[in-house]
Amino acid sequence: MLFGFLGDLGRSNGKDPAMSQSFIPAHGGYENLRSYRKATIVYDATFRFCQRFLDRRDRTVDQMVQAARSGKQNVVEASLASGTSKETEIKLTNVARASLEELLEDYRDYLRTRGLRLWAKDSREALFVRKLGRAEHESYASYRSYVETRPAEVVANIVICLIHQANYLLDRQIRQLEQAFLQQGGLRERMTRARLQQRSRQNQVPGEGDYL
Repeated sequence: MLFGFLGDLGRSNGKDPAMSQSFIPAHGGYENLRSYRKATIVYDATFRFCQRFLDRRDRTVDQMVQAARSGKQNVVEASLASGTSKETEIKLTNVARASLEELLEDYRDYLRTRGLRLWAKDSREALFVRKLGRAEHESYASYRSYVETRPAEVVANIVICLIHQANYLLDRQIRQLEQAFLQQGGLRERMTRARLQQRSRQNQVPGEGDYL
């Protein structure tokens, strides 16, 4: 994701230091992204919600599960693509964001069509879920007892809160990626800089006659 170029490895492994700079930055590490962890919780909770409250023959089941999976998987793919294409990373992160927005609408539809209550943003229940979401080691286990025992109205609202949290993280992530792209450019720009730096180093190496 937002990592700098690989550092100088040449002095420690015996390789030519001039060749130690890489134009492909460190990438991956999606497991450490809060957006990925939050999207994973949304997927697990959605899978369980559909099992508990929807007929498996209902087309909505596949749509909701696939939207939740897309929200998670596109964060993974974006992270893995970040080393060679910032454009692709931004695009896939936007896809993740759009998938979760689609899932959010499915949950709202579920509540509306059944005459169930949608929690207000600052309701006591929503604030409780928001507090859980700030836990350092948050995971699906943080919500399991609620998702697997509470009625549909409560579970749907819990997942809605989680989606809002994931979307907030993705929005912030996208802004950071856009700024990084503007400042650092993409792979082509990094390749050009690396080539110019290599030429500059070569020009600074003295010839044999310069020592006499």
